[in-house]
Amino acid sequence: MQEQVNNPLHGKRLDTIIAYLVEYYGWEELGQRISIRCFNENPSVKSSLTFLRKTPWAREKVEQLYVKTLGKK
Repeated sequence: MQEQVNNPLHGKRLDTIIAYLVEYYGWEELGQRISIRCFNENPSVKSSLTFLRKTPWAREKVEQLYVKTLGKK
């Protein structure tokens, strides 16, 4: 088994990532940075999880923003 030493996403759940981004940016700015409906219209963690689990391109954008945001801290 390969170790995920430098992978900041290793062991992170999608709901934890979304909660972190919402706390850091807020729904409004998050919706501006990643323009998807679940962040802009009636945003919630639950609706975001549903959409992101079914949509790989959107999940990838969220994960990229998370890694970029971690680099700022």
